[in-house]
Amino acid sequence: MLLSSLGTSIANVGLPTLAQAFNASFQEVQWVVLAYLLAITTLIVSVGRLGDIIGRRRLLLAGIFLFTVASVLCGGAPTLGLLIAARAAQGLGAAIMMALTMALVGETVPKAKTGRAMGLLGTMSAIGTALGPSLGGVLIAGLGWRAIFLVNVPLGILTFLLAHRHLPVDRRGPKADRVGFDKVGTLLLALTLAAYALAMTFGHGRFGSLNLALLLAAAFGLSLFVLAEASAAAPLIRLAMFRDLALSASLAMSALVSTVMMATLVVGPFYLSRALGLDAAHVGLVLSVGPLVVALSGVPAGRLADRFGAPRMTLVGLIGMAAGSFILSMMPATLGIPGYIAPIVVITVGYALFQTANNTAVMTDIRPDQRGVISGMLNLSRNLGLITGASVMGAVFALGSATIDITTARPEAVATGMRITFAVAAILIVVALAIAIGTYHHTLRNRAIAPPEKLLADKRDSR
Repeated sequence: MLLSSLGTSIANVGLPTLAQAFNASFQEVQWVVLAYLLAITTLIVSVGRLGDIIGRRRLLLAGIFLFTVASVLCGGAPTLGLLIAARAAQGLGAAIMMALTMALVGETVPKAKTGRAMGLLGTMSAIGTALGPSLGGVLIAGLGWRAIFLVNVPLGILTFLLAHRHLPVDRRGPKADRVGFDKVGTLLLALTLAAYALAMTFGHGRFGSLNLALLLAAAFGLSLFVLAEASAAAPLIRLAMFRDLALSASLAMSALVSTVMMATLVVGPFYLSRALGLDAAHVGLVLSVGPLVVALSGVPAGRLADRFGAPRMTLVGLIGMAAGSFILSMMPATLGIPGYIAPIVVITVGYALFQTANNTAVMTDIRPDQRGVISGMLNLSRNLGLITGASVMGAVFALGSATIDITTARPEAVATGMRITFAVAAILIVVALAIAIGTYHHTLRNRAIAPPEKLLADKRDSR
């Protein structure tokens, strides 16, 4: 989990250097980041399902190997095109690591400690996100841009050896019981997600005819995917899973929360630099507070989820996020850095608690043969939220600032845009909170009316 999140964040800091090294435009070198994210987004559900079929340990080791080899290719790429291709391969390896790491928690960790394990994964992800920009800056300054990719090689080798030694061997059922892999569904889902991701990222905040065409293509692809899954003998995603209110609610809440978290990354740099007048070094320092808080909160959040129950802690986390967003929406710029950091800390602590509790609730009582695909769906909902947030919350920020070019907007306009953006963020969290409360009451009502023999049967099924 640390490797895959580090791979996401470490490349961003190198984009200006890569533009100079390859004599390319900023739009061209952005594909170094976009290719990695697209590979993860489009393939994470498919690789999770493949792990369920052929064995999670086996596929995870292959993913770590691919990530490490692709890192070597990135570091030695002679042209920008080859670098982008190698980054896409690295993204495939990262998708395997992200999906199967969470799925393997169910096989390696006792049920009573699932929350703590999920919290630790959240901590590692946050450390990778926070470490990337600072480590990347040091490596570029001292060794050049190739070092930001080659640093993954020794880490990848160490991870491979640890996984090979300590992860449980895959259990292989009878050959007759093994299901096939849904190739048609995999292709349709990958193309649909790619179209949606590109629709949300092309145009740099301006929604033009190409964005609309890609969005319509994504909607058409989704319709074809649903039809294909309904008739497939061994579907990639069983549509009946979405009848489970708790699972559907968790995926929806994850997407909404990730959309809001992207607002802190989209709005934060502009607000700190334009409205508060901070230089680049201080902006980076303030922005690192969020990932640091998540890293420190992950394991305690997992302990709370184990002790008080994941559904309750999901509600508490969302209440914290709503409160922090509401405070930011009213925060005057005159309060300066402390006035920005304090509500951001509240938001990120709430996020750590929500993410850990939500993942724990989903991954605790699912069938073993579905762990990979559901883990992939959880990661997908988060990625789609981040991609959507970058586009939608960026557009809200620009509209709230009442300016076409946010880089030249007046400080007062940027401060107004920030407050409006987080007012919208607070509304989105309230929607997620309403979903959580409705699901919680529905679960309690079902437990109250279920006969004792039904509860015993459910417990046997979960085992």
